[in-house]
Amino acid sequence: MSRIMVIDDQDGILSFLPELGYEVKDAQDGEEGIELFNNGYNFDLVITEVTMPGMSGNAVAKYIRSSDKPGTPIVAITRSGDDINKQLFDFVLMKPFPLKTLVKVIRLFI
Repeated sequence: MSRIMVIDDQDGILSFLPELGYEVKDAQDGEEGIELFNNGYNFDLVITEVTMPGMSGNAVAKYIRSSDKPGTPIVAITRSGDDINKQLFDFVLMKPFPLKTLVKVIRLFI
């Protein structure tokens, strides 16, 4: 089963993913996401909101890229392309997006 970490301060935005056969770990903010990433989970994909209280998705992606797992695919979710460092991400989804688009993006990496 593929593991996905979802970092988003909105509860349940991607709650349908386990129904598609993915193991999902949720984090409410960047700090919690980094903690999960460091706690021995081998994630096949990280999906992160870019604009969040505290540590941004950009900072999370920068951390992952400098970690011992820099090749972990990272998908950004954002409302505005102005707030994102696109070089850190493998794919950027602009809100709002259809859920079928998200599923297609996930399948690109898993």
